Amino acid sequence: MNKFYVYILANAHNTTLYIGITNNLARRVYEHKMGEEKSFTNKYNVTKLVWYDCFKDAGRAISREKQLKKWNRTWKERLVGKMNPEWNDLSIGWYD
Repeated sequence: MNKFYVYILANAHNTTLYIGITNNLARRVYEHKMGEEKSFTNKYNVTKLVWYDCFKDAGRAISREKQLKKWNRTWKERLVGKMNPEWNDLSIGWYD
């Protein structure tokens, strides 16, 4: 069974957010952390996983990603705060 993830990354000071989608969350977060490609996340050092959600259906995941990208900053902050009130990096320990 495939899983699809919508996720939010933040920079160290939580001033810049990035919303993405993937079918392999651990791999994709690692790619962001390594900064191997020229991208928004690399340019602004947006590497801290602060929120994610899992979907069984790719279409639903894509719809959710599009929805979140339209949200204002306050709504995104509230969403992260519900899952991760301290805005910790949820991927800590994944790559040890």
